[in-house]
Amino acid sequence: MRLTRREVKQLCALVVLSVVLALSLQSERSLGQNVGDNLLARAVGEDQSSPAEGSPAADLTLVVFTDYRCPACRAAHPAMKRAVATDGKVRIVYKDWPLFGAASERAAQIAIASEFQGIYPLVYDRLMSGRTDSEDALRNAVRHSGGNWRHLQGDLASNRTLISAQLARNKRQAFELGLPGTPGYLIGPILVRGALTEAEFTRVFREAREAS
Repeated sequence: MRLTRREVKQLCALVVLSVVLALSLQSERSLGQNVGDNLLARAVGEDQSSPAEGSPAADLTLVVFTDYRCPACRAAHPAMKRAVATDGKVRIVYKDWPLFGAASERAAQIAIASEFQGIYPLVYDRLMSGRTDSEDALRNAVRHSGGNWRHLQGDLASNRTLISAQLARNKRQAFELGLPGTPGYLIGPILVRGALTEAEFTRVFREAREAS
């Protein structure tokens, strides 16, 4: 049966409408899960044991679980930092969760040790954007962040138990949240599994504030 020109136009219009509705529903779908009623999630969001940075005017906390050798973490990092800078009222809490072997474990230990010199966020940025596969690369990340490598080695040795406890706590919290791997983000009450774009971070910031 052949369709008339009018019926073809009507059919095309229906197809276009269906696509528009599908895209609209997709854009409105939450990018994460609201875990605001979960006591474990609340405890993670309120945990003061991890390195953090942010504006004193911050009204939203972003807890980030990452591995320096995780490709998705490294890809999402600049998007996260841009979204946070543009927003101006987001505090970042860093949770090192090394999953990619011994090199990841060593990089996480170095990063946490750098907090004793007050340079963790700078070291984190360096490790997320540069090499992490050698001691020289880790040393350069610390030095280019304004840190003293010999001092850091002393902090690493004298605080080894504390650093190991921090990594164990991060791992336990990630499992308690049900994260399957890195990256994972707890943004206010919204739990996101996987990497986000800058626009998606901005969208979740808005969702988190509305949910709060």
